[in-house]
Amino acid sequence: MNGFQIVVLWSDVLVWLLLASGIGVGVLIARSPPLLAAWRRVGASRAGMASATVLLAFLGIGLLDSLHYRVALDGKPGEKTQYAIEVLSLLDALVGPLRTENEKTYSAPFATHLYAKETIERPGQGTLREFPRLRFGGSHLADPVAAPADIAATAAAAAALAVLGWLALVALVANRRENPGDPTVDRQNWPKIGWSRLWRGETVFAWNAVLLTLLLILLTLLPLFALAGDYHVFGTDKVGQDVLYQILKSVRTALIIGLVTTLVMLPVAVLLGIVAGYFRGWVDDLIQYLYTVLNSIPGVLLIAAAVLMMQVVIDTHPQWFATAAERADLRLLALCFILGITSWTGLCRLLRGETLKLRELEYIQAAQAFGVSSWRIILRHILPNLMHIVIIALVMDFSGLVLAEAVLSYVGIGVDPTMTSFGTMINNARMELGREPVVWWSLAAAFAAMFILVLAANLFADAVRDAFDPRAA
Repeated sequence: MNGFQIVVLWSDVLVWLLLASGIGVGVLIARSPPLLAAWRRVGASRAGMASATVLLAFLGIGLLDSLHYRVALDGKPGEKTQYAIEVLSLLDALVGPLRTENEKTYSAPFATHLYAKETIERPGQGTLREFPRLRFGGSHLADPVAAPADIAATAAAAAALAVLGWLALVALVANRRENPGDPTVDRQNWPKIGWSRLWRGETVFAWNAVLLTLLLILLTLLPLFALAGDYHVFGTDKVGQDVLYQILKSVRTALIIGLVTTLVMLPVAVLLGIVAGYFRGWVDDLIQYLYTVLNSIPGVLLIAAAVLMMQVVIDTHPQWFATAAERADLRLLALCFILGITSWTGLCRLLRGETLKLRELEYIQAAQAFGVSSWRIILRHILPNLMHIVIIALVMDFSGLVLAEAVLSYVGIGVDPTMTSFGTMINNARMELGREPVVWWSLAAAFAAMFILVLAANLFADAVRDAFDPRAA
């Protein structure tokens, strides 16, 4: 093995650019007292911080899955290095056994045998119908009957380790100093949080909610991955692939759909909404006509037509792609752009109405009377007063976009079939519900993971809305 070749997909670039933009926005928020005060209200929300902790866990998985490479193939000395066609990620390297240890077909969660009987030749016993042992699941056990005790012991050890690590983190938090919110207090005089203030919820930041949520995450993930090395904790699918691995790979797809689509939608909605409300007249009529026409077309039909046209372009230009991952990545980005182009109308209409109200305020009319240019008024006065609406709308739209991908992939017009997503998992699992015995774990795992992601996004959106909405202040 000679090494690896770094592969940069377009979606990887957008993901890391969004992360850098988020850090930059955080710096700007720290320099803006009104925005900082609003985000401090978000930080004081227990539900908001608990959901933000869950979202950060999903984001960490997505970032690990956004660092791609190709493994070098073995070759003769002096020859040019050849690389494998398969594109892997850092997440694949960390969870290698989940990716490579595939069974023959279905196996239930924590099972040691296949889910269906097979005809097996036994020396001295003839032909028998029985459930064969799995190649990897529980293969370390000499007797499968010992599986429950082994599972309990492994899970208990991992849970104990999780609790110890969590207690160390709690001790660090309890001994740090916290800003009481008074800018006149010197940093050296900030009080320590302390154990009692921490658990009574008397801190400025909702540390108790974050720590309790983190404890639940650690008590779930550490035993899960400790057992994943020896068992298929969520079972396997029709081709024997581990369902837990599919869940992890689906997280990145959901995050890209939610975040990149937002990136596409935001500039169009903000620009057209403010321009329509501020300039009015024929400009307003034209923009209203544009989004009314878009809204009159059924969204699924419009998205389906655009995706199918994009798929034709991809199929007729195979020379554009060196690997199947690049092909699937282009279709994913195309779906993001199509969803963004078709989903900006709601935010645009909302911003138009708010701009119509703002332009009639006295300080806007005073700026117009003094000859200040229209674009300067928009940038200095209109846009800052609309940012709370933009932030609320974007955070709340994230969960809707994740669900939209699942629905589109379910009907066959979503991501590439070779790319794992919650929608493709649900689509593949629908036929499994009609067989006997029923294979339920693929659908249940995909639904549970998507439910947790969407619920966390909605709870965080509620916290952001309460903090930024002036009517709630």
